[in-house]
Amino acid sequence: VQLVESGGGLVQAGGSLRLSCTASVLTFDDYVIGWVRQAPGKEREGIASYSSNGSNIYYAESVEARFTISSDDGKNTVFLQMNNLKPEDTADYFCGVGPRFTAYSGRVYISNTERFTYWGQGTQVTVSS
Repeated sequence: VQLVESGGGLVQAGGSLRLSCTASVLTFDDYVIGWVRQAPGKEREGIASYSSNGSNIYYAESVEARFTISSDDGKNTVFLQMNNLKPEDTADYFCGVGPRFTAYSGRVYISNTERFTYWGQGTQVTVSS
């Protein structure tokens, strides 16, 4: 499984970016794809997850109402629409994928990002004030 992120860049506070994560082949029949970020000097933070059944979407409080995760299942691509960006959103953003066990798996992955099985290389987001 290969995950490739794109869409990062430099944006002013209040602006928007849309990140993409494309999976080459998904070996799980039922899976969770999520977005995780890591700011310099800070711990990794799970921020959004999407289940392959399309019914279970979870967000971290820090991004809820500003970020939206969605999927183009036909192309194995997951998007993260980020609106009203803040300087504290500056980080490297990664997508991860892992098997889905229950309806709450996406929430588990956000809280325990180390459980993702596969990871992309990341894309950098910088928000200037």
